[in-house]
Amino acid sequence: MNDVVFRSYDQDALDGEYNNRAKVPDTQDYKDVQARVSEAVRAEYASRLDVAYGPGPDDRVDIYPAAGDAPSPVHVFFHGGYWRQNHRQEFGFVAQALVPAGATVVVVEYTLIPEIDMDALVDQCRRCMAWVWREAASFGADRDNITVSGHSAGGHLTVMMMATDWPAYGPGLPVTLVKAGCAISGIYDLEPVRLSFQNEFLGFTPDIVARNSPMFMEPKGGGSLLLPVGGLEGPEFIRQSEEMAAAWRAKGMDTMAWVMPGLHHFSTINQLIDPDSELTEEVKAQMDLD
Repeated sequence: MNDVVFRSYDQDALDGEYNNRAKVPDTQDYKDVQARVSEAVRAEYASRLDVAYGPGPDDRVDIYPAAGDAPSPVHVFFHGGYWRQNHRQEFGFVAQALVPAGATVVVVEYTLIPEIDMDALVDQCRRCMAWVWREAASFGADRDNITVSGHSAGGHLTVMMMATDWPAYGPGLPVTLVKAGCAISGIYDLEPVRLSFQNEFLGFTPDIVARNSPMFMEPKGGGSLLLPVGGLEGPEFIRQSEEMAAAWRAKGMDTMAWVMPGLHHFSTINQLIDPDSELTEEVKAQMDLD
């Protein structure tokens, strides 16, 4: 009998739970769609690409402004890839459904592990959020209507932004810098990731896990948090979303897990390509867009 590593999982079973590509043999087909739509968005939509939010080479965002003169809601997106893969250019597709609805979309680049550790990566994303709030007017956006979303590792970063004490982080920043969040197929308890094969690449320590597991942190600023996860995902990803929702709901935040039937880890995020998908409608509702 193999030794139990985490809850009821032995090492092989736990590794399988945190290996999404192995669970979805046609992963690349979904990523190819993302790349094609992202390329089309850059060709067809107004954009401000490779905008610096700090001095580092990866302190960059791509901005897709809403049409019109009135300040628009701004939606910030954090990509996935286990904090060690992918880049913002592959995720411009998020703008396809949201910009026509009246949102300005900001797709964030962050430095990948192992070039930096998780503490520095989260701080980099916080610096980006503070920059978006301070500079929103320069790209036609309303700094008082900032929402965030992200997929997988980006779902984790989404919730970390909602666990941030913004006035303590930077002078003049409001408690409610983030109005609402949508964390898609995310990871909120990093301990099983530390115990899995992924840690060969990530280098998580118990202290890093404790500082960066939002499931055990306090929500800040009010607002709402939606936690969609595919019904075809493994039990661990569904558990992560359901326990995250329960934890923050118990602490007073409007939080809901949403198990989406028939979807897996990669088909969940591709719902944001479709302007009429239920997921797109929920993200628009968080910005008060019809």
